[in-house]
Amino acid sequence: MEARDPIHVIGGGMAGSEAAWQLARAGVPVVLHEMRPVVGTFAHRGAGLAELVCSNSFRSDDDEQNAVGLLHWEMRQADGLIIGTADRHSLPAGSALAIDREPFSAAITATLEAHPLVAIDRAEVAGLPPADWGSVIVATGPLTSPALAAAIRELTDESALAFFDAIAPIVHFESIDLSKAWFQSRYDKGETEAERTAYLNCPMDRDQYEAFVEALIAAEKTEFKDWERDTPYFEGCLPIEVMAERGRDTLRFGPLKPVGLTNPHAPDRKPHAVVQLRRDNALGTLYNIVGFQTKMRHGAQVEVFRTIPGLENAAFARLGGIHRNTFLNAPRLLDDRLRLRADPRLRFAGQITGVEGYVESAAMGLLAGRLAAADRLGHRLDPPPATTAMGALLRHVTGGAEAATFQPMNVNFGLFPPLDEARAGRRGRRDRYRAYTERAKAAFNAWLAPAEVPA
Repeated sequence: MEARDPIHVIGGGMAGSEAAWQLARAGVPVVLHEMRPVVGTFAHRGAGLAELVCSNSFRSDDDEQNAVGLLHWEMRQADGLIIGTADRHSLPAGSALAIDREPFSAAITATLEAHPLVAIDRAEVAGLPPADWGSVIVATGPLTSPALAAAIRELTDESALAFFDAIAPIVHFESIDLSKAWFQSRYDKGETEAERTAYLNCPMDRDQYEAFVEALIAAEKTEFKDWERDTPYFEGCLPIEVMAERGRDTLRFGPLKPVGLTNPHAPDRKPHAVVQLRRDNALGTLYNIVGFQTKMRHGAQVEVFRTIPGLENAAFARLGGIHRNTFLNAPRLLDDRLRLRADPRLRFAGQITGVEGYVESAAMGLLAGRLAAADRLGHRLDPPPATTAMGALLRHVTGGAEAATFQPMNVNFGLFPPLDEARAGRRGRRDRYRAYTERAKAAFNAWLAPAEVPA
């Protein structure tokens, strides 16, 4: 195969966009196949690359105490397109990295359209890639087209695994009653005033909370088709009404926890529960309701969410929804370089590999792009060490997890090899997490550092 033959990347989401960028910056030509807008999906609204759908948050940016923050750090070290563009289009969100959706997607699209080694093909790849595509990265995400998903199932002789994922509603800021709601990040986190006031808070007393839980449970829900009934939810993105059904106080210890907040409208009265909204765009005209993924019907959402103090007259820019996501049994089907064992010319990246979250998906795209580029250029590149965030996540999905019970996974310190005795000792959690991140940073920089040598 000639070095100048393009590598084909199927899917223009987080993983596909990042893979295309890593390939192009290594000097390898890319054809990026994105079926939108020719073929739409349930969740996407536009045709831009790397469109954020379920949330506008990349979660914690703390690279000393949080595994996803460490993943941010590693992606920055590797010149990641997704994280670099996220930094340029970030919104105040306390210690989290929240993104202004539309400018972010527009910037990713413009960057890849302008790159001389990237060609973008707006058409569906309806089935397995042609045999003359010598190297392919499949990064079609959780909404892989039915034709391609069926072809992969047939190739692997493996039933596709799936789970349900939900989307939270977005509210117009001007419709929120600020005589009841107030701006404050939990525990006043953040270095600037904008970060310390990044969230809008709507307080509930006990009676309001109890009535809200009752309304959630009683509300009309979207009905699943017969073939969907046994599909599980992803535990990290449960619909709020499903959480409510698990116990009356589940929400108070989850997305509605009242800790770290003081209501300036009633400073002497502690809220029983607090609904938080986070800015969804740079203008501050849109706010999404944090943790309010839902499968309620649209009419029920409006009725129930308007019982929240401060949202009685809420106008919704988008209501919530639910969709079925598909992912591979990666521990059984993929090798440690994300190649399909049944056809090694195919690499997979992003959520279809069984990682969960925008950041994790982009990280798998970064790895797939670098590994594919090294193969094409005749360079040796081993996967990153398991002591790094990327390496730990890669090892988990490609063999560390039990294939029989495999489910989507966010990055977390539980995936990392334990610290040695000297570094573990009797440390508290903060010291232990710092030791994990210090070890990871040294290992990741060492992985990036060697000059590429022929395999």
